[in-house]
Amino acid sequence: MASKVGSDGKEAINEQVIANMYANMRTEMNQLYTKITELEMEVSEHSLVIGAIEPLDPSRRCDRMIGGVLVERTIKEVLPAVKRNKEGLEEVIARMHEALERKKKEITEFELKYKIRIRKADNDAGEESGKKEGTAQGVLVGPAGQ
Repeated sequence: MASKVGSDGKEAINEQVIANMYANMRTEMNQLYTKITELEMEVSEHSLVIGAIEPLDPSRRCDRMIGGVLVERTIKEVLPAVKRNKEGLEEVIARMHEALERKKKEITEFELKYKIRIRKADNDAGEESGKKEGTAQGVLVGPAGQ
């Protein structure tokens, strides 16, 4: 009997290690999603800037933030740099999408290997909110003393 308890304890540790590995993989995937979203917002901001300054006179002066320092340049100098930055961000996003797909595939293989099933929290939350709505009385109380 003592040997069974020892083996059960060891299995529980292994399950915990697997659960931790899985949680770490999911965290990495969520971090990739977050970073991709952040970079896509920057690309959007670059597009807005390009759209705003492109029709203007190239000799017109404009300000640009470089490494936390605001510098004065002309649109002729700034526009190509902003376009290059936007293209660079788009390339990084494309590589991050590839990394995200690899991570998704890795997680799927991990789930199949260790037979991991995820419980749907949406159904539970939906049922609970339905119960809350059903039990709510909706009684309004007027000011005290009336």
